[in-house]
Amino acid sequence: MGYGIKVLAQGPRACFTRPEMKAERVSYDVITPSAARGLIEAVYWKPAIRWHIDRIEVLNEIRFDTFRRNELGGKLSYRNAKAAMERGEEVWTAANDDRQQRATMYLKDVAYLIDAHFTLTEQAGEDDTVEKHYNIALRRLRKGQCFNQPYFGCREFPADVSIVEGAEERPVSFYAGSGERDLGFMLYDIDFDHDMEPQFFRASMRDGVIDVARAREAVVR
Repeated sequence: MGYGIKVLAQGPRACFTRPEMKAERVSYDVITPSAARGLIEAVYWKPAIRWHIDRIEVLNEIRFDTFRRNELGGKLSYRNAKAAMERGEEVWTAANDDRQQRATMYLKDVAYLIDAHFTLTEQAGEDDTVEKHYNIALRRLRKGQCFNQPYFGCREFPADVSIVEGAEERPVSFYAGSGERDLGFMLYDIDFDHDMEPQFFRASMRDGVIDVARAREAVVR
């Protein structure tokens, strides 16, 4: 196991869309492990390392809200747009002809404590040491640096990510002492080595904590 970190991620809105919902976006009750990993990778990622989520603590009460908005039903083809630009032609789409209204059920005022660690991959070179990447990740988290803006499921829902270190006072979960809560089957990750096959796990929250490391042993495809 590589060196571990603990980060606090919070924001006013989040939407971790359930894949079984085809037309409307409906969020899971909590952040998924893959989304949590994406938050950390937005801060620091290299081909030489891979982040693993060990524990997620839900700090705020799980609350939902909804809104509706106009969206386009499709998008321009990259190949067609590139060909048109090479020919010097204009590229456009008629929004009025492809407009549709969709509803989103999202989470309000979310905050999570995420425990994670990284391991070196097969692409690690001689100069890639655990200590090196751990110190870089710490420095970037302390300074608030990131490769791209971390977000909660949708890019329009930005996340504020900061590191929680030893002597700092840990926030108390709203669900502390509440016992166990079954969250049903949730998306664990996407297996890119096997044709982007989705992986799921039976999520259980005890006193606000989801033991992702233990759930990793019972992932189903």
